[in-house]
Amino acid sequence: MKKGEIYQGVIEKIDFPNKGIVNVDGEKVIVKNGIPGQKVRFMINKKRSGRAEGRLLEVLEKSPLETRDPVCPVFPQCGGCMYQTMSYEEQLKMKETQVKELLTQAVGEDIHWEGIHGSPREFEYRNKMEFSFGDEYKDGPLSLGLHKKGSTYDILTADHCRLVHPDMDKILRCVLDFFTELGAVHYRKMQHTGYLRHLLLRRGVTTGEILVHVITTSQAEYDYAPLVTRLLALPLEGRIVGIMHICLLYTSDAADEARSV
Repeated sequence: MKKGEIYQGVIEKIDFPNKGIVNVDGEKVIVKNGIPGQKVRFMINKKRSGRAEGRLLEVLEKSPLETRDPVCPVFPQCGGCMYQTMSYEEQLKMKETQVKELLTQAVGEDIHWEGIHGSPREFEYRNKMEFSFGDEYKDGPLSLGLHKKGSTYDILTADHCRLVHPDMDKILRCVLDFFTELGAVHYRKMQHTGYLRHLLLRRGVTTGEILVHVITTSQAEYDYAPLVTRLLALPLEGRIVGIMHICLLYTSDAADEARSV
């Protein structure tokens, strides 16, 4: 088995964090971003000291555990939710096994296990979310959302994200449309150039109060008053109680400035 070679195999189990285990001719290969039972095609990208890692290229056959359709329009490209096609009960079983194995490794076999408790809400449970500005492909149109699965730079617009309340989706789309119309550019890490970095949202589960934070560099300047007007006019179930522009200053003292808008 050498780096660059392509193999096929079935993911036998998933170890924490998201490490799929595939057996190839008696040798264990770690392939991330899969589901137990999937037959996958992968390329060896790391091989050292008897340890092999592969990059998932294609799912050849679905897992028997994949019993439902995904609820997100950008699944499976988005790396935010890996197991949407599994029932929530099967997800819990898999995670329970992972947690028990981690505890056993840490403290030994003598543990008192009381079982796993599922969340009362499978979706829309996040009360805080940080979205990134970027592009879905190099030099593509501005996007705002989550990283594409397996990518450090590509960003998928997540305006129908099922992790958060629909209020956050509406705010994300409003902010993205605003900066797209202005022609603002996202920050590029390698070149250290650009303006837009992140959109940080918080929403109180019981109060519905929402905080909006737009995080940028100091390499441009825009009037935020029109954005504030648009945000406050959105038909939300909750209520925006604060809007803040956080500007990361690129100066000799590297100070950060945060100001309410």
